[in-house]
Amino acid sequence: MAEYKAPLRDMRFVLNEVFDAPSLWARLPALSERVDPETAEAILEEAGKVAAKVLDPLNRTGDEEGCHWEDGVVTTPKGFREAYQTFMEGGWCGIGGNPEYGGMGMPKMIGAQIEEMIQSANISFGLYPMLTAGAALALDSHGSEELKQKYLPNMYTGVWAGSMCLTEPHSGTDLGIIRTKAVPNADGSYDITGTKIFITGGEHDLTENIIHLVLAKLPDAPAGSKGISLFLVPKVLVNDDGSLGETNNVTCGSIEHKMGIKASATCVMNFDGAKGWMVGEPNRGLAAMFTMMNYERLGVGVQGLAAAERSFQNAIEYARERLQSRAPTGPACPDKVADPILVHPDVRRMLLTMKANNEAARAFSSYVAMHLDISKYSDDDEERKRSEALVALLTPVCKAYLTDRGLEACVFGQQVFGGHGYIREWGQEQLVRDVRIAQIYEGTNGIQALDLMGRKVAANGGKFYQLYEQEIQSFIQAQEGNAALQPYLAELKSAVADLTRATRTVLERAAQNPNEIGAASCDYLDLFGVVSYAYMWARMVAVAAEKEAGDSSGFYTAKLKTARFFYDRLLPRRASLLAAIESGSDSTMAMEDEQFSLQY
Repeated sequence: MAEYKAPLRDMRFVLNEVFDAPSLWARLPALSERVDPETAEAILEEAGKVAAKVLDPLNRTGDEEGCHWEDGVVTTPKGFREAYQTFMEGGWCGIGGNPEYGGMGMPKMIGAQIEEMIQSANISFGLYPMLTAGAALALDSHGSEELKQKYLPNMYTGVWAGSMCLTEPHSGTDLGIIRTKAVPNADGSYDITGTKIFITGGEHDLTENIIHLVLAKLPDAPAGSKGISLFLVPKVLVNDDGSLGETNNVTCGSIEHKMGIKASATCVMNFDGAKGWMVGEPNRGLAAMFTMMNYERLGVGVQGLAAAERSFQNAIEYARERLQSRAPTGPACPDKVADPILVHPDVRRMLLTMKANNEAARAFSSYVAMHLDISKYSDDDEERKRSEALVALLTPVCKAYLTDRGLEACVFGQQVFGGHGYIREWGQEQLVRDVRIAQIYEGTNGIQALDLMGRKVAANGGKFYQLYEQEIQSFIQAQEGNAALQPYLAELKSAVADLTRATRTVLERAAQNPNEIGAASCDYLDLFGVVSYAYMWARMVAVAAEKEAGDSSGFYTAKLKTARFFYDRLLPRRASLLAAIESGSDSTMAMEDEQFSLQY
């Protein structure tokens, strides 16, 4: 298995050249005081070293050993505690945290690149700080000043971890039917009772305390999702002076035995009258928790990219070294018994598909992160609201499309390895197992598609979509005089027209038939994703074409060749997606329930 190498050159290209992040940071008052190009460069360089030197060596051993549970105690694999200590001492746990409480306050555009490197090196390890960061964000956004002062500093340093406790044994996505109860006490605290499952990092030995954010219902709560409140429930109670007190009534009943991410503890958590404190307003907990969930959804999308990047690195190294048959045009290496498999068109198809999707994904996730930064830090109300709308629209696309392509890339990498891809020692089968969960947790990709089509498009009559469409059309118009972009602009314009046509078709049909949204949603998200990648590639071509002549490294030439492959071989998939969407819901819904199993 290849040693991980952080793709710093491509990250710099996306941040500095495609999106000109330094100029954005300079004009956003809060960020201008915290970050400049030199600071960003130093942070990314150091994160790459931590990922490659500290986390990558533990990836396979952590998978082999996994986490262990005994009498409620969870032990992480050998080396994880030491690696976490190094990670914590480097300040990585609070990279995006609020500086008022000890965080570094770095922009999400930097945070997304750091997350990619950590997850590429070791997905299981990366989940622990990822959940802590999300919990801290929700607490910072919705918690009282007292709670923030008491808990955030130690979460930002990494001394304490965080978790998100939503799902229950009988309740998956439908959180409105959760049974966990919160009974108020005279002192303002609540007694939390219930069981949560699939809790990432719910229990482990990396930190001295774990701060759980728990969804529960008050005794007089309205039925359904409108009756959910959010509570902070520490594993160990915290005294008024900040020291640790008694153990709370929170226990880990077991850990799941999973297909992948085996070094990440996925726990069943039992709350037996555990002390908790409300975060936000009564019966508004789901809205508060969505602050964390949306953070994690973008992070899971980046996780899909991270696994895909690692798969590509492994596969390209193997393809250069593995000798098998001769090139169709004749021996490429006549002095050897055979040619490297990189000469074969089908191997190149898989490698280029990985490369084209990965680089588009890096640009797209950075684009979404850019709008997160604008929505958080801009002092222009109109600009901030526009970015908030784009983040809402694009988050489900980022989560689902990046993870779908992530699994595809890991399977392609496995295929490049051939028989060795099926063998544990080569690492590819672990990537396939690890990344598979990314399509499931934080809302399955089918749920993301429903969220996109139903809530983010149909619910507002396509207004969010129109903002995105207008931006792409403005880019096309602005580049009409750019000769280098002419081979791309007509195709991009046609692709956007297809997406707009699909949007209008579903909206019109859904007014008469509610099934149209669900029947179209997954194909619609895929169409949205491939068109968005085409937009990202057009923006990258605009930069690369201008700089190619003066570049001796070949970086920009490779960009242009990869862009051409994407437009020639991957973008045409939009035609079949549009046809499927326009076929409607009739054939999907025609079968009677009992007819699904008449052949048995």
